[in-house]
Amino acid sequence: MVKAYLRYELADSWGVITSKSSVCYDRNGKYFFTASLERVSVWDVKQAVLVRSFIPPPALSGKASREVTCIVSSPISNQIAAGYADGTIRIWGLESWDCECTFSGHRSAISALRFSTSGALLASGAQDCAIVVWDVSAECGLFRLSGHRGQITDLAFLEGAGQGRLASGSKDELVKVWDLDTQHCCQTVACRGGEVWALDVDFSQKRLAVGAADSELRVYAVHAEADEDVLQEMGSVKCTATERAGTVRYARASDGAALLMRQGAGKVTEVWRVRSDAEAQKRLKRRRKRRKEKGRTGKKDAGNGKADNEEEEEEDQLSAVDELELIATIRSKHKVSAAAMAPPTGRRAPSRLVLALANNSLEVYEIKENNYEKTDANTATEVSKLLAIDNHGHRSDIRAVTLSSDDSMVLSTSNSGVKIWNPRSGACIRTIESGYGLCSLFVPGNKHAVVGTKEGTLEILDIAASTQVASVQAHSGPVWSIAALPDGSGFVSGSADKEVKFWEWDLIVPSDSESDQEEEEQDSENDIDEEEGGSKKNKKRKKKNKGKAASKQKNGSQAPRRPQLSIAHSRTLTMTDDVLCVRVSPDGKLLAIALLDATVRVFFTESLKFFLSLYGHKLPVLSMDISSDGTLLATGSADKNLKIWGLDFGDCHRSLFAHNDSVMSVAFVPKTHYLFTAGKDGVVKYWDGDKFEELLQLKGHQGEVWAMAVSSLGDFVVTGSHDRGLRRWERTEEPFFVEEEKEKRLESLFEEDLGREDARPLVLGPDGGVVAEDGTASVGGTGVVPAGKKTLETVSAADAIVEALDMASTEEERIKEAMAEAQRKNQKKDGSRATDGGGGGKNSAVATVAPNPLMLGLSPSEYVLRSVSQVRGSELEQAILLLPFTDALRLLGYLAPWLRRGAQVELLCRVATLLLRVHMQQLMATPSARPVLTELQGLLRSRVQSLKDGMGFNLAAIEHLRRVIADQGGGGNVQGAATAVLPLKKKLEASK
Repeated sequence: MVKAYLRYELADSWGVITSKSSVCYDRNGKYFFTASLERVSVWDVKQAVLVRSFIPPPALSGKASREVTCIVSSPISNQIAAGYADGTIRIWGLESWDCECTFSGHRSAISALRFSTSGALLASGAQDCAIVVWDVSAECGLFRLSGHRGQITDLAFLEGAGQGRLASGSKDELVKVWDLDTQHCCQTVACRGGEVWALDVDFSQKRLAVGAADSELRVYAVHAEADEDVLQEMGSVKCTATERAGTVRYARASDGAALLMRQGAGKVTEVWRVRSDAEAQKRLKRRRKRRKEKGRTGKKDAGNGKADNEEEEEEDQLSAVDELELIATIRSKHKVSAAAMAPPTGRRAPSRLVLALANNSLEVYEIKENNYEKTDANTATEVSKLLAIDNHGHRSDIRAVTLSSDDSMVLSTSNSGVKIWNPRSGACIRTIESGYGLCSLFVPGNKHAVVGTKEGTLEILDIAASTQVASVQAHSGPVWSIAALPDGSGFVSGSADKEVKFWEWDLIVPSDSESDQEEEEQDSENDIDEEEGGSKKNKKRKKKNKGKAASKQKNGSQAPRRPQLSIAHSRTLTMTDDVLCVRVSPDGKLLAIALLDATVRVFFTESLKFFLSLYGHKLPVLSMDISSDGTLLATGSADKNLKIWGLDFGDCHRSLFAHNDSVMSVAFVPKTHYLFTAGKDGVVKYWDGDKFEELLQLKGHQGEVWAMAVSSLGDFVVTGSHDRGLRRWERTEEPFFVEEEKEKRLESLFEEDLGREDARPLVLGPDGGVVAEDGTASVGGTGVVPAGKKTLETVSAADAIVEALDMASTEEERIKEAMAEAQRKNQKKDGSRATDGGGGGKNSAVATVAPNPLMLGLSPSEYVLRSVSQVRGSELEQAILLLPFTDALRLLGYLAPWLRRGAQVELLCRVATLLLRVHMQQLMATPSARPVLTELQGLLRSRVQSLKDGMGFNLAAIEHLRRVIADQGGGGNVQGAATAVLPLKKKLEASK
């Protein structure tokens, strides 16, 4: 009998405030959004708390979602678009808090997203050098633009004077302007600053700002006339930061003026004010006047007169230095990965700027604007840090994870401190300053913890007080591993100084000098915090200190000191090589030590006598664990292998290729022989130690998995990664079989093959579907490359349509056979074949045919329509492309009956258009398709026209309602407006 196992699934993830991606505000300025690995975090601006996270739904193939690479918000609706590293784009709704649509059109990570001003179109650029324009309302891709030879870095819609154009920047040092009507590039501008990293157009659609790899910000004038170049250079302004540009965005100030923000790839972010036309002309006149005073016009040489004339003409024109005025320079302590300006929230409200830092934190700054004409430019603005969000995660990668004995707390370490979390909710309970923690454990009672650091110290932490009780210089090298003794009397530490030391718990009473010194240090730290926090806390602290001093003088003697937890060194075992990992068997009899020479030495704990030497790994063992019954030892090594040993004789039961990179952590599930491994490849794997089989692959981390901890009951696992995130994998009640998981892994490989096949997509044109040789449509050609790509979801959708067509065909044959059988019975009964009698037999036969339960009691035509309508709008085009011609012809035959009933006209019109574009040549050569096409020609026109008439009537009715409400003073009776429209509605119905 095949054995079933219980599945582990991702239950929660936390610890990542912002990953290295973009950040943006919503259109009202109430929330701002950050990328937290594969999630989109929604933060409340006023309360600075996490409101909600958008979590991608699981894929059909079971693959984990990739990291969010780009975020942009819609200018008119409560929607945001998020681009992912696998090339997918998801539209999230702020009202439904759910994924409303998913687009798949790129083969690599999304690097740029931009909504049009109306919010109807979404342009996306990726590392595959392609640009795709999507229709958000129709949930489909419109077309693909190819021309860049480098990664697309930014996009901007140019919609001045009603012209539909798109500007794109790329790493190929070019800025291209695309005409969306003709789907061709109408202008290419070479950027002298190197790679183009960011661009944006102002609200008047007259200026385009471009940030490149140098320290200059270039401005181009945007012309809407067809006979001129769209972009004309206006010069540049010098930036304070020397690093390349990261983000360039225009924003509105509270007084209606325009601001321009440039975020550099370093630590500097600059904000310019865009002068009004009158101020810019005034600045130009002053510049001309200064030039005349210096006598430049009189210094003309005969040799370079033409060049001087050109320079004079350029200086006489309006340039970027005339329009831009630097008002704020913000320097952060860490590198800035993204920045965004908040929309104005009030008449005189200060502007706000949020910075996403590279150390997993957020900073919000406030820019107060004064009167620029009456004050100096240096004092015209006041920049202040409003708040910082950094308590929800570590500043660097997580190196150790430990669960308390009751599984109520999880401890994680990094290079800057220790954090205590609630593993169920993901809330941060405590933050304690510490050294570079490499390993940790909870002290019995779960009130204290011990952390081994890279500096060789053992730090004892008081969890309730969030303080460090003691720090012992235990080793001269990094402490790589700590293992608790089963009897709770102490623990064992292993270090790179080739020593294994035994430690016992001890209680000491601190001396008066030590306690006073600690109080002084604590008071000084509190004073520093109070200076940053405010004066009210400082006054309270002074009163508290005065009370303490008065009580000491009054009592004349100090109260007895409370004993503090400490450790005492008991024994030392010296090894021949660096110690990388130590483990003690559950019965406390054996001590396993992993050395740098790729061997594992086993000793008796009490006598420290040598017992076993386990060798077989080609590289050092980085982690190991002993099963609860003490019979198995599992070792994970840098050679990517997992070995399972028997501790009775030291024989290797099995060697398994576990990960594609080093195995960083190994842990047994308590009271079982099941075990988990975590590797540098970012995957957590579940194994059966008795059958030596891989059971599950838990994918979700976006970086190396450094640490792992299994709960005491084995119901969940907590992992920490280089991506600074912690994840909780929970055991469910869903059983699974090993063979099923193998099939799923094969399906994921199949999806990767689909991605490679999609490198040469179909080109849709008047000649039908043709595969492009180089993967793109030729410039100036008649073909258009589809916007979507082939995925496992689109293949499944095409299979569902084919299956519905086959089932409908079978059902129609069954109905025909039943009708023929009933007709034969009627002929035998009547003895003749009269026309009326034959018709009655046919009707009785149809009435006696039982509905097919597999078709949900629907007719064949209705069942096929249901299957087609269930395909997502973003996947319909690729699903139609995957249909063979025979199935496409059968589907085309159903369109006419559906249109006669007037069902889902928009969907049927789109399906008919796609079928004709793909199979035009074959349909023209098929005689049986001509009557169908002729009938569709008239039906499509009539149904679409009636749909347009209905929309026109609704628009006229809405306009009439608006006028009625306006005539009644804005607060009129809506019911009266509806009554006024009722006669028009009855008249229209009577005409039909």
